[in-house]
Amino acid sequence: MSSLVIGTRGSALALWQARYIQARLKYECHIESSISIIKTQGDKILDVPLAKIGGKGLFTKELEEKLLGKEIDLAVHSLKDVPVDFVGNLALAAITEREDCRDSFLSMAYADFDSLPKGAKVGTTSLRRSMQIKKLRPDLDTLSLRGNVQTRLKRLKEGEFDAIILAQAGIKRLGLDTTDVKYITPLAFMIPAMGQGALGIEMCKDHIYFDKIASLTHEPTALCVSAERAFVQALNGGCQVPIGVHAQYNDKKLSLQAIVGLPDGSEYIQESVQECLAGEALDNINAAQSLAQSLAQSFINKGAKELLNRAQDMAFR
Repeated sequence: MSSLVIGTRGSALALWQARYIQARLKYECHIESSISIIKTQGDKILDVPLAKIGGKGLFTKELEEKLLGKEIDLAVHSLKDVPVDFVGNLALAAITEREDCRDSFLSMAYADFDSLPKGAKVGTTSLRRSMQIKKLRPDLDTLSLRGNVQTRLKRLKEGEFDAIILAQAGIKRLGLDTTDVKYITPLAFMIPAMGQGALGIEMCKDHIYFDKIASLTHEPTALCVSAERAFVQALNGGCQVPIGVHAQYNDKKLSLQAIVGLPDGSEYIQESVQECLAGEALDNINAAQSLAQSLAQSFINKGAKELLNRAQDMAFR
């Protein structure tokens, strides 16, 4: 095979991600590739909140169909958009090193989150972000904000919103700074989405280059992401429900924090847990997933599944 085909969405951020993987394939795996742009359902429907048009596979389904049809060889995703369950014989061949996984506050008029006046309009696509914003500031008005990063910034600059929330990883990858938006401030209080900041390379497991491309995996990131995805899977959650979960691995210790709640922040469950992991890589992944499942069971015992069902009902009103 002389050249592989990389499937990607067409936004500036998605193309940055695809080109980043393309360069790594060339220089680390000695594999040439081309890029094919594919529109997903999430890209086509921009006038409806994400939660109302379906969560699982919203930004991956069309790419997965191309993979299964052998029209592309691999798909590059923001890992936070990848459902925890795969179709057919698809799987993640590689998970790249995580960029800054925090959410960030962007505004043209207010220096930080605490400076927002009562009733300020905050744009976000995410029930998870809305839930954590309203938990701290129920006085704020969180509004749906769809479109690519450039579209969201345009709407902020035109005054539709007092502030918007974006992933810091995307801000860094696109090179945005205070020449683009006056105030950009990472939010320490916000627990990110599973996999946020990492990229996932999805392929058919029987592809002849699957194992070779697996060499692009960053093992500490893969360990943390495996725990986060196991937590969401145990709750039967998806990419567009109000679940925040974040794992960190330092000095052989895995720490995991999570939050589940209603979009209006009126009810939530929040917990954290930590465990030492001293085994080999595969043993550590199994232990990390087990820890995440235990934490998820604690959430379930406290009514997390019922809370998520109510959250989805609220989102569809």
